[in-house]
Amino acid sequence: MAFSFHMGPVIFTSKRLLFRQFNIDDAALIHHMNSDPLVLKYVHELPSTPERAFERLQNSILPHYNQYGYGRWAVQLKEGNDFIGWCGLKFRPERKETDLGYRFIPSYWGNGYASEAAMACLEYGFHHLLLNRITATAHVKNTASLRIIQKCNMQYLRDEVVDHCPVKSFEKLKSE
Repeated sequence: MAFSFHMGPVIFTSKRLLFRQFNIDDAALIHHMNSDPLVLKYVHELPSTPERAFERLQNSILPHYNQYGYGRWAVQLKEGNDFIGWCGLKFRPERKETDLGYRFIPSYWGNGYASEAAMACLEYGFHHLLLNRITATAHVKNTASLRIIQKCNMQYLRDEVVDHCPVKSFEKLKSE
């Protein structure tokens, strides 16, 4: 299902993908993606409502760009501009680290988009934002997400509980 939306300026690209900041008009995109139980299976969030999607965008996603200079970016296909999900870097002040995260619409799974997006975000973080370390976590049972992290050559750190979820934690250093 393709959505029409106002596309903001592209921040960076990869071979097949465009990355841009979300804007306030993107609440319907967030709602559509976060309404799918497959998307939420390992993240322990309530299914989306239009109001919850708008609040998440307004209170969490958009302020992050101004506060830290980066965040979770809307990911679109270069060919056709379809919104397929988000991927990006989020500073987690409670952990004093920058976290790689991603979430994609299931109809786009299995095409390598998440791996391509994750690698592009790491590259952008290290070479444009000049970060020295980026972390990632995935639910211990989310084998697809764990595969993406491993494809990015992130190093396993430990099993732990983050946001009330059992996760495996990884890191990548700029020099790797």
